[in-house]
Amino acid sequence: MIKHFLEQLRIQRWDDHRYYHHSRINQSLHFVSALSFLIAYVMMVFDPLMSALIGWLVSMTSRQAGHFFFEPKGYDHVNQATHEHKEEIKVGYNLQRKVVLMSIWAAAPVVLYLQPALFGLLSPWTTAMDFARETAKLWLVIGIGGLVFRTVQLFFIRDVETGLVWMTKIITDPFNDFMQYRSAPLALLRGELIDPGLHLMGENLEEQHA
Repeated sequence: MIKHFLEQLRIQRWDDHRYYHHSRINQSLHFVSALSFLIAYVMMVFDPLMSALIGWLVSMTSRQAGHFFFEPKGYDHVNQATHEHKEEIKVGYNLQRKVVLMSIWAAAPVVLYLQPALFGLLSPWTTAMDFARETAKLWLVIGIGGLVFRTVQLFFIRDVETGLVWMTKIITDPFNDFMQYRSAPLALLRGELIDPGLHLMGENLEEQHA
């Protein structure tokens, strides 16, 4: 059972890499995101609210910027799939779902600014530091909520194992991304905009189907 779980985790990781991480800029931003997430994981022990600020302001913004602005959106010759098809089969948060999640994240401090007590759910903030820490509380809830929501959703639209595998993948992504994309910044400095390994894999697949 554990062996099968680990195999499904490997498959989800590989699909995520080959479908959504062609750009060396995106890979480099994921490396930055992984580093900051690892720092946030350590900070979670000492200061969960500071961890939430690091996680959202550095880790998530760099990670999602790579997907939104630098990852190619045209036809994927590596996997012989359209962008629309990849969005449809995405196990986790595709770009549309990410827009919703990031919108909630961005709206949280605005709502808190207009409602200092958040409709009686929080202690009213009075200083800038209070505002930052109360915002961090909201972002921590949004982060955990987003993870749990999609996991439970996958229980129903896929199966329990897929949901648990995806949740495990998300939690451990910083460790995996650190190792997998640690060479991406140097490759980018050499002028590589697209991962040549994935490009060559696509050419081999096209030759096999020719």
